[in-house]
Amino acid sequence: MGRTRKAVYRGRRELSPLSASMEFADWLWILHPALAVAFIYPLIGVVMHLGGQTRHRRVDHVKLTPTVARDHQDLGKWLTTGVVMIVLVAITVSILTKSFWSDPGQQALRAYSLLLALAGTVVALLVLWRVRQRWQRILFALLTWAGVLGLGAQPEVWHVSDDPRTFAFWTSHYWTGVGLVALMLFSMAIRPEVVRRLAWRRVHLATVVVAAILFVVQGISGSKDLLEIPLGWQKPAIYQCDFNARRCPDAEQARLEPTFMHPVG
Repeated sequence: MGRTRKAVYRGRRELSPLSASMEFADWLWILHPALAVAFIYPLIGVVMHLGGQTRHRRVDHVKLTPTVARDHQDLGKWLTTGVVMIVLVAITVSILTKSFWSDPGQQALRAYSLLLALAGTVVALLVLWRVRQRWQRILFALLTWAGVLGLGAQPEVWHVSDDPRTFAFWTSHYWTGVGLVALMLFSMAIRPEVVRRLAWRRVHLATVVVAAILFVVQGISGSKDLLEIPLGWQKPAIYQCDFNARRCPDAEQARLEPTFMHPVG
């Protein structure tokens, strides 16, 4: 019995922990969900709470601090900026690890073009913070979204489906993500109108409801996608599997082979 326990311990010690088997590219892949969990979703809760307080103060005349509305607007801008930035992080990591990571010297011109598009998208987003006139806000919101769409249209970015007639399209992490970016940029662009007019406040409220639904879809589809992404060293074996038949080469034999539960001697 002592020998058996010693063999089990030795077998477990020989198994590498998951973090030790992850390459640098694998760590880059979890950067996007880590940022979303650590920063974006907590900020969503704060912004929605402040939005509810703002509505209660305006409609129900509840006595709340006068800075509630201003805090809601300012944090909403930061939320929009954060959503755009982590989407750009996800797209950049996808392109970088699938193309330029393995063959950096053969696509220099394309790399410069994509880098320019990425920089232009970030600049358009920063300018959106500064402009005041309505046409300028709409213009730079559209430019930012166009930059996200252009970068996301690269072949390295996984869309699941590009057919709007399919269920997969409406539950795609990519398409719901860029749709969410559009709604957030729209809300940021119409912020002065929301403050001044009731009709625009109703439009903003409808936008927030749709965005909240998409955030839930993002959480579900993102978790599902994480389960489907193998580590770098696992990909050669995983991609030999028949995903339609749900079978992998030698899988039955591997399941029958014992791992480390043999007694010694």
